[in-house]
Amino acid sequence: MLMSSNDRPATLHYGPNGFRVVTTGSHVVCAVSGEKIPLDSLRYWSGTLQEAYASPELATRRLLERR
Repeated sequence: MLMSSNDRPATLHYGPNGFRVVTTGSHVVCAVSGEKIPLDSLRYWSGTLQEAYASPELATRRLLERR
C-alpha cells in the first residue's frame, strides 16, 4: 500500500531563520519527546543539530544536555 505525504514524516534542512523541505511529509518528529509536530506548527529547531523540538522547554532541555 502506498503512503501519502499526509501520514509520513517530512525531511527538512534547518537553517538559522527557517527550514527547507527536502522530502515532503505532514510532520517531523521531536528529537527529545518523539512527538509528531505538524509542519504548520513547527516553531523550534536547531540548525546546528538539524533536529526539531515540540516546545521551547524541550529545545532548552536538549541544548542544556549538550553542555
